[in-house]
Amino acid sequence: MNILIVKLSAIGDVIHTLPSLAALRGLYPDAHITWVVEEAASGLVTGHPLLDEVIVLRRKSWIKQLKSGAFKKVRHEARAFMAKLRARRYDLVIDFHGLFKSAVIVFLSRGERKLGYDSWQELTRLFYNERIPEDMNKHAADRYLDFVRHLGASVGGAQFILPLTQDTKKQAMSLMAKYNLLPKRFVAINPVAYWETKLWDNEKFARLGDSIKEDLRLDVVFTGSKKEDVLDITSRMKTDGINLAGQTTLPQLAEIYKSAAIVITTDSGPMHLAAAVGTPVVALFGPTNPARTGPYGVGHTVISSGLPCSPCLLKKCATGQCMKDIMPAEVLEAAKEIIRN
Repeated sequence: MNILIVKLSAIGDVIHTLPSLAALRGLYPDAHITWVVEEAASGLVTGHPLLDEVIVLRRKSWIKQLKSGAFKKVRHEARAFMAKLRARRYDLVIDFHGLFKSAVIVFLSRGERKLGYDSWQELTRLFYNERIPEDMNKHAADRYLDFVRHLGASVGGAQFILPLTQDTKKQAMSLMAKYNLLPKRFVAINPVAYWETKLWDNEKFARLGDSIKEDLRLDVVFTGSKKEDVLDITSRMKTDGINLAGQTTLPQLAEIYKSAAIVITTDSGPMHLAAAVGTPVVALFGPTNPARTGPYGVGHTVISSGLPCSPCLLKKCATGQCMKDIMPAEVLEAAKEIIRN
């Protein structure tokens, strides 16, 4: 049996689909399972022990190349992608994404059984010949598991398996040694987020970092995709904050989060990565709903201002008051509580 998983992005969404991959492998132990993913989140599934193949869709790179006039290069790469996609006849294609861009992949795959949500969002319903209802009252990870339940699996707890190897662990430990970081003797802080409405003030992150160093006697490590993401924060600190932004792959970052005492983060992909490896998370929430997309599992703390307009799911806001009302002292107290327990 050949199965195709379509979940293109983003980091958090791909992480939330991993329990469904584990359940699928349990249901179909001998199946050939392929996953189509975009570049940004590909590190979460490339080399995954439960997958047979990963096909990377370089959609964003192609858009940039087209804007620069590299039409032949894009055409060549697109043909290679299509050849990989159609090299196998799929008995089952599951669209965990539920957007037009993923539904097109389902269509192009020419799978026999095309499973997706019974939704008219972006007209995706037209691309499937088998559909299930989407329960938006569930956490995303549990919502995706409904596909595997529909297929007949008896699903217990969500199982997050990442492609972590001895090499990724060795690389992460080497980076930690460079900064004299000891396991469980540092707090990792992720200050970045894709939406501007999810961001917290850099000055507050700096004050929080100083308080952790002074009150908890723990090192403070900042992570992000680029070094520049956190330079402004570390420059505002009175104590020394360690900037690891841009120095890790996703599997290496997962290993570093595994070694952290706590991860303090905005609502973002790294938040879900920390929760997936079992590290306690203190998550700062404003415009989004933690019941649907909060850190999965037990032992985590969500901090929000509780404004009546939240969650609004807006990517832009005139005031951003829901995040402004969160104070460093409140976040520090949540971290202390986790340490005490």
